Amino acid sequence: MRSTHAWRAMAIVVLAVSGAAVPSLAADTYSLNEQLLAAVRGNDEAGVTRALDAGAIVDSRNRIGDTPLISACKKGMTAMARMLIERGANVNQADVQGITPLMAAAFEGNREVVALLIAHHADPDSTDRVGKTAMEYASGRGHAAVVEQLLDAGVDVNAAYHNHLTALMWAAGYDQMQTVSLLLARGANRDLRDDRGMTARDIAEQTGSTHAVLLLSGH
Repeated sequence: MRSTHAWRAMAIVVLAVSGAAVPSLAADTYSLNEQLLAAVRGNDEAGVTRALDAGAIVDSRNRIGDTPLISACKKGMTAMARMLIERGANVNQADVQGITPLMAAAFEGNREVVALLIAHHADPDSTDRVGKTAMEYASGRGHAAVVEQLLDAGVDVNAAYHNHLTALMWAAGYDQMQTVSLLLARGANRDLRDDRGMTARDIAEQTGSTHAVLLLSGH
């Protein structure tokens, strides 16, 4: 039986005899992936189409591990994100830190991108390498509209995440008044405790989040 190398050598000979250029598949693919990533950075939809049509891998990664879709989600490029999804991008493909496209969009408060990802079945309960979810990122950053989107998508308002922290605790710890108010209105339990035995109000007091303390002191 001939080895894979023998078959490749034969193919190269055939190409050379025919006068065709001998491709370096790995180099070509790398170059195309670089073109794709550069086009996404520049919000160049035509460039993305050219790279993908030429064979670029839609879920390729840049040097920090971001896929084209993650890059688009970070920058709030809704049309770009939609194009990539339509071309087969995995909406749940995480970077090397476990950050998914939905987490990236939630962190930045990109509502349109969040809606797009949810509509394409992005998993709102995925956790990154430190155990955080899209809900925790949105709550801590005070992106109340995104928090509401995630709740509407079925995320449990009283879910206990890493260290038994809830979305309310994250919002309270960063004095995110609007998000705290929203979570309370949606049924968040202010009496839940983290693994240190602290409530959302306790955390707000510890972090000097005075507005959250007042909100959580009401009945």
